[in-house]
This record gives sequence, C-alpha cells and structure tokens, in this order.
Amino acid sequence: MATPDEIQEKTFCKWLNAKLEAHGYPPMNSLLTDLADGVRLIQLMEIMGDVSLGKYNKVPRMRVQKAENVNKALEFISSRGVKLTNIGPEDIIDGNLKLILGMIWTLVLRFTIADITEEGLSAKEGLLLWCQRKTAPYREVDVQDFSYSWRDGLALEVLSYPYTSRADSDTRCALIHRHRPDLIDYDALDKGDRYGNTQLAFEVAERHLGIPQLLEVDDLCAVDKPDERSVMTYIASYFHAFSSMDQAETVSRRVEKFADLMQSVWISRNDYEKRVQVLLENMRTQVVSWASASFDGTYQYAKSQSVLFTEYKSTTKRDWVTERQDLVSLFDSIKDKLQKRFAELADGLELQLRQFSSDLAAIEGPLEEQQSRIKVMAEELRPMEKLLEAISTAEQDCLDANVEENDYTIFSRQDLEFELELVQQAVAKRILFIENQIVSRNMTNLTPAQLEQFESTFRYFDKDETNTLSVSELAAALASLGIVYSEEDIDVIHQQLEEEYGSTSFEAFINLLVDITEDQTSAEQLREAFRGIAQEKNFVTEVDLQLAQLSDGCVRFLTQHMPLARDQIDGGSNEEMGAVLDYERWLDEAFQSP
Repeated sequence: MATPDEIQEKTFCKWLNAKLEAHGYPPMNSLLTDLADGVRLIQLMEIMGDVSLGKYNKVPRMRVQKAENVNKALEFISSRGVKLTNIGPEDIIDGNLKLILGMIWTLVLRFTIADITEEGLSAKEGLLLWCQRKTAPYREVDVQDFSYSWRDGLALEVLSYPYTSRADSDTRCALIHRHRPDLIDYDALDKGDRYGNTQLAFEVAERHLGIPQLLEVDDLCAVDKPDERSVMTYIASYFHAFSSMDQAETVSRRVEKFADLMQSVWISRNDYEKRVQVLLENMRTQVVSWASASFDGTYQYAKSQSVLFTEYKSTTKRDWVTERQDLVSLFDSIKDKLQKRFAELADGLELQLRQFSSDLAAIEGPLEEQQSRIKVMAEELRPMEKLLEAISTAEQDCLDANVEENDYTIFSRQDLEFELELVQQAVAKRILFIENQIVSRNMTNLTPAQLEQFESTFRYFDKDETNTLSVSELAAALASLGIVYSEEDIDVIHQQLEEEYGSTSFEAFINLLVDITEDQTSAEQLREAFRGIAQEKNFVTEVDLQLAQLSDGCVRFLTQHMPLARDQIDGGSNEEMGAVLDYERWLDEAFQSP
C-alpha cells in the first residue's frame, strides 16, 4: 500500500506533466531527480506564469549552475505572492521529498485552487461546496470531505449528469454523470463495485472530458483514507473543465436567444413592409380608377356607380381598414421587439462594464502579477467596443421606427459610451500607475522620501495624464526641485530622453533625477540654491520664488508642497510676501536616509 507521500509524488508529477506536455516538453519521471537541476522548474514557472524568466543554464553540470536555476524559479514563485517556507535551492537539488511536495502543493493552491469561488467561499471550501451542490440530487452520494467521500467511485460519475430528480445514486461517477449523462449509464452501475466505478470514471474523464488521470484506482480504493491533497488536485480539474463547459453553454444560449429575437424582428419587418406596399398600391389603383371615371349624365350610370361604391365600402374598404389595423399592431410589435433588442444589448453591456470595474478594483498582489492580469483584462474591452457598435445600430433602428423612449431599459447608447470610456481610462491609468510603481520599487538608490517627492512632482506636471512630460512640463518639474537648465539644455535633455526611452515617461524622469542627484546635485547643493533664492534666510517666500524667475507652475507646485514656516511668521504667510515656506525641512525630509 502506497504511503501518502508516494501518492502525492505520483499525483503532483502527473499534474506537472500535464502542463509540460501541453507545451511540447517531455514528461518527468521523478520529482526528486527531474527538478534537481532547476530546468524543468523554470519551464513550469514560465508555463504557469505565462512569462519568460530570461536566460538560465539549460544544461547545468555544476552544482552552482543548478542552484542558480532553482533560485531563479523560487524567486519567481515568491514574486507571484506564493509564500514558500523552509525551502531553498539545496533542498530541491538534494531531493528533499517533504519540502518538494510542500512547494508543489503551494503551486497547486496558487494556480489551480485559489481562483475557485462558490457562493462567497473560496479555495478548498468553495471547491467542496461546488462538489456538494453538483452531487446533491443523488441521495446515496454524500460529499463531506476530500478523502473518505471519494472511496466508493460514484461521486465522480454523478457530477457530470444534469439533474433529473434522481433518488438513487452514489460519489465519483456522480461528477461525470451530473454533466454528461451520455457517457455513463448510471442506473446500470454496480453501486458496490468501488474499483470498477472508479476505473470507469477515470477512463471516461480522460477520454471524453480531457481530464488527465492524476490518481490510480488504488489511491482511492485500497487505502483507509485517501490523501486529501491528491484528491483536491484531481477534483479541481473537474471544476475547471465543467466551468468552461457551463460558460460555453451560457454563451450559446445567449446567442441563440438573441438570434431568435433578431430573426423575429427581421421576419416581422419584412412582412410589414410587403403588406404596406400592397395596401398602398391597391389604394393608389382605386384612386386612379375613380379619377379616370367619366359621368355620362344618365340616372342608370349614377345608380350603378352608387351600387359599386356601396359594395366597395362593405367589402374592399373594410378589408383595407382591417389590414391597416393589423399593420398598426404589427408595427407596434416591431417597435416593441426593437426596444427589447436594444435593451438586451444595452443591459448586457452595462452588466459587463459593472463586473469589469469590480474585477479591476479587486486586483491585488505582486505588481508584476497585477500588471499581467490588467493587460489581459484590457483585451476583454475589445468585444465590448464591438457590442457598443451593435447597440448604435440597434438605436438607429429604433429611431427609424420613431421609437424615442425605451420601456425596457434605463440605459442609452450615450450612457454606455461614456461608461466604456471611463473604464478604458481606468485601465490605462491603472497600468501606468503599476508601471510607475515598478519603476519606483526598482530605484533602490533613492530614499522613500525622494521617490515620493519625485513621483508627486511628475504627477503634478503631467497635466494631461499621459504619463509623459512635454519640454515645458519637464523644465517646470525640474525647476520645482531646484534644478534649473537653460532652454537649450532642456531641449537637448528632452530629446535624449525621447531617444532612449521613447518618451519622457515616469521611468525616464526618475532615471534622469537619479543621474542628477547621484552625479551633480547633493542635498547641500540644493540647500545652497534655495539659500541663494531666499537671500540667506532660513525660509523662502512666494515672492522670492517669483523674483528668481521660476515658472508659474514651478512656484505653484512649491507653494503647495513645501511646509509652511509657521515659526518664522505667524500663520506662515502674509499679504506682502505670500506663503512663507520652510525649504530646510522640505529638503531634510526629501534626503533623509531610508
């Protein structure tokens, strides 16, 4: 009988192999030997993180090369918010099974189970609730954990079968039978054949559902207590497989419903147009016939025309009036369908935008991970833009039908267009903010106070919020920090930044300031510059700054961000000098040690 560690090793190895083989890499045979040089570990991290980890030793021979590889992978894992405890490169190189299994389990949790949610519960609790809900219609199946509940082989089969008010059932086959009743004849199962049911569930799941067989039959049926971590890893595969199926079915139903509505509108509109044309043509023909008639002056002719007109009123006219009433009703029906069509599109887009905004606000974790997730989300806005185009078309159809008010939705195209623009702006700002945070974090040669001061300066002078500075904005931002260049020098600096960074971005601005503060300007030099402006006073006034010919924007920034020298002048300002500012304290805070 295999031990829990042996079962975990087999299960985790198969879980990792499924990812490797899906990307064209050969499978591993052993976690202890195949992870030791760090190559497979780096490949797995690149697959799971969907990023490149850069250069590494692809054929490491020396222990130090293996350690470099493993350390690169471990650093990446930590950067993704995965907390690794008591494991280092030497543990993986030397094959410490306990620690390796613990590390892989944290990866399973992070990349497979952590994103599972069900009715407000997440991870393990959410997955368990999902299993319970899927198997609830089956009286003989009682999922209470990820161990004993899976020993009879029936729960997996029930889970794939759509609910049909069954009273008899059991656990592993339940998962498959709950979604795909065509794959398993549940009634024909021998409920007491644990081994046969488990083997059947494994085979059907792998062959028809694409779920790799991570466990062996004996791992569930030949042990007193199946290993919880191994079972969770396997069952999570069902969750993700069936979630994708459910989403696809939802999308299909939505498309089918909308297509039916569109077809109904099309049929009704064509029917209306044809019938109106026929009615108008008949009326025109009748009018022409009356206009072309000539009266011969006899009583007999007048009487015959009277009879014909009476017959017209009692037959043709009545038919036309009835047709007109039918056409009015049909037109009202078309307008109603057009309103519903617009409302369905508009409400759908509003719901997507609201959910998107909620998801965007909920993003947290390591900066690189946030950046990656937001960029993926940004691509999800493209279908929304297409949907807005469809809404514009639907709106025009409503206007063509003289529909100005919609009884089925409170949203207009203009509302949704505005909301979409706000979301797009929020995404762009969030991406720029994270990029700036990454730049700031990597600037280890600046103090936190300097970073805060430089960042606030950049944001202040980036008036159009494009994350770039024009020549005049760059000059004003530098001058506000006490760094003054001639117009010619500023033009040269701006051009150099454009050539090196593509634009005068936050990264370019920060790196420029690093070069300046490291190579040219010290705290004492800035202090001397302010003393010169202040005429040797230990405070500087708003008038002093203006007399120094600093730009209006620079003066405005300094007066807003420098602390007031309240101990020099009561209140820190007076009418003649304007704001009285404590440049000494401001510089002390900016250049304080981290």
